Amino acid sequence: MATFDVIFVGGGPAGYVGAIRCAQLGLTTAVIEREALGGTCVLWGCIPAKALLESAALANHMKHGAEFGVSAGDLKLDLGVAMKRSRAVSTQNSKGVEFLFKKNKITWIKGSARLAGGLSVSVKGEGGKEEKHDAKKGVVISTGSRVKGLPQIGLELNKTTVISSDEALVLEKAPKTLAVVGAGAVGCEFADVFNAFGTQVTVIEVLPAILPLEDGDCSKELERAFKKRKIDIVVGAKISSTKVTKTGVTLQLEAAGAKRTLDVEKVLVAAGRAANVDDVGLKEAGVQLTERGFIKINAQMQTSAKGIFAIGDVAGPPMLAHKGQREGVVVAEYLAGKPGHGVNYKNIPNATYCHPEVASIGLTEQQCKDQKLDYKVGKFPFSANGRARTSGETEGFVKIIRDAKYGEILGAHIIGAHATELIHELAVARENEFTVEEVDLAIHAHPTLAEAVAEAALDSMGMMIHA
Repeated sequence: MATFDVIFVGGGPAGYVGAIRCAQLGLTTAVIEREALGGTCVLWGCIPAKALLESAALANHMKHGAEFGVSAGDLKLDLGVAMKRSRAVSTQNSKGVEFLFKKNKITWIKGSARLAGGLSVSVKGEGGKEEKHDAKKGVVISTGSRVKGLPQIGLELNKTTVISSDEALVLEKAPKTLAVVGAGAVGCEFADVFNAFGTQVTVIEVLPAILPLEDGDCSKELERAFKKRKIDIVVGAKISSTKVTKTGVTLQLEAAGAKRTLDVEKVLVAAGRAANVDDVGLKEAGVQLTERGFIKINAQMQTSAKGIFAIGDVAGPPMLAHKGQREGVVVAEYLAGKPGHGVNYKNIPNATYCHPEVASIGLTEQQCKDQKLDYKVGKFPFSANGRARTSGETEGFVKIIRDAKYGEILGAHIIGAHATELIHELAVARENEFTVEEVDLAIHAHPTLAEAVAEAALDSMGMMIHA
């Protein structure tokens, strides 16, 4: 038995970042994690998936290499090699978290945790051995989330023909045909990967558009780009029946008043995640959940039970690693008695790493309409950007929505090459309440993709130069 100032239950992005900040602030800190450090993001999510997307991007670039004067002969695609590299990158990142723990003198306790009353935590390690540890200041639940199937329509995950993103990250061979159910960020990213490696991909979405949380213009542009690459898109879809066998899946679909039958080798279910709240002892500790099964928290990440906090996916949407990391910093500063900034949930960037990439911050245009805001839109296409032309990546645009009277940036949406990097100029601008005029006043280097941001700001004022 050991006593620490703070104990984190879960070593994913929220937990390990919170632990590091606690240690930096002088608190003795432990993290209980039964798997490798880094959580879903490092092991089965962000990192390995983005490594695969880099392989997909390279494959697509090579297909057009002759246009750049570079020809490598017959192009050979090997998903197995790409997967092996992906897993290696994942392992490297996990080892990096281990190094940071040693550097910051954080104790990693391997095992499964359960709240044991007050600020005590029971840990069951290898061989079933149990031990108890106590926290002086707080216990932080950062257990993350897990993939879920769609058993209500016959798509129970079976790890062979009906798979989740977890199984998709270890496939050694690209299936000939694949249906992706769910066209959010995860669904679109895996559609991109498997299409690049030769799979005939069909994306199925119940809502009227892919990437339904993004601005409508971006959704339409991505659909156009996907269809250009022969990815089949079915939106407004209903799966009326399914037949799952050991060798494939048959789906009966209804969309736009028409019925169709789809036979595929595999179905990838990318229709959401569930919070990991089971077997943690939350009910016994008096920790309340929301109707959707997340842990209820306040602005300081406190739960309904004294001394118990929650951060990351388990504390509710948006279920994004960077949101969880910031929550980890907030709870650490609170426990250390340091004044800090709360989480600005209205200014968390969304990022989808398919090709073209999609990124956004703030309100969509439809949300502005729904709120009856007086706004103006500025839009600049990458086809008119010199840097995009030099790289041959001219798909997409930058779209900025501003308040009509004062120029406040209400929302920004980018689809195109490196959109997930470009969005941060606008995230900083919104966090500091910059206007579009102030974005324009910052001189943007030429030729760069970032010039498109400045041009979109100018267009929102009716002064665009290069288009």
